[in-house]
Amino acid sequence: MAAGNEIAEFLASRRAAITPEQAGLPTYGRRRVPGLRREEVASLAGVSVEYYKRLERGNLAGVSDLVLDGLARALQLDDAERAYLFDLARASGPLVRSQRTVSRCVRPAVTQILDGLNLPAVVRAVYGDYVAANPLGRALYAPLFESVAQPANSARFAFLDPAARAFYLEWDTVASDLVAHLRLEVGRNQFDKRLSDLLGELSTRSEEIRTLWAAHDVRFHRTGSKRVHHPLVGDLDLHFETLELAADSGLAINVYTAEPGSRSEEGLRLLGSWTASEENQNADAISR
Repeated sequence: MAAGNEIAEFLASRRAAITPEQAGLPTYGRRRVPGLRREEVASLAGVSVEYYKRLERGNLAGVSDLVLDGLARALQLDDAERAYLFDLARASGPLVRSQRTVSRCVRPAVTQILDGLNLPAVVRAVYGDYVAANPLGRALYAPLFESVAQPANSARFAFLDPAARAFYLEWDTVASDLVAHLRLEVGRNQFDKRLSDLLGELSTRSEEIRTLWAAHDVRFHRTGSKRVHHPLVGDLDLHFETLELAADSGLAINVYTAEPGSRSEEGLRLLGSWTASEENQNADAISR
């Protein structure tokens, strides 16, 4: 992804998403473009029209944080969109950024944390690879770990394995969130080869991801809900929290919980019992 092209398309898409009414501007007559005009964004951002046109042509080189803040306010960007804009500005600067190194090994201390949790937990890389899980986390995401689309990756599973549409009860939302997260990660490091390889693989095999990518949406993936249909315990309504591992670049733990007293909590309890039974049977088989 060329930084200049992405800047131009991102700014144009955000400008088109805001109506004059939302921006507090009066409307006169028939408008030929959706959303705001360039001169309206320039006025709201406190820059000249020619300067804004330069920015929307993809040239953010040398732009100040003050101008970026003005753009973010004018375009009513949320926290994720604002972070993305600043990342794109940095990527367009004169300094060449080195490729990020994402940890692939899970340290023993992290494994102990996983195993000590009585909740489903997985370790994910920023581009969606599932690199570790505790037994309950592996059981919860068994369709992904056992998917025909390997290595195990949330986006690869969602877009390339038909089983994902049966597993995710809100597949459209999951797919949109995954793409928005991947675009945010690309903005943070445009030289991440593993990430670019993943996107290349997905874009050549999935029309859905190409369509979602063209929307230029970006979102954080730090907390939220997941509704899944587990093949063993049925429907589960879960909440997740993402805990970044500061000592392990690009890795985070996702922990899943259910509402106390809910059917989903009972489902997790049943899944835990089944998992414990499987582990005991495997241990007995090894000891014989």
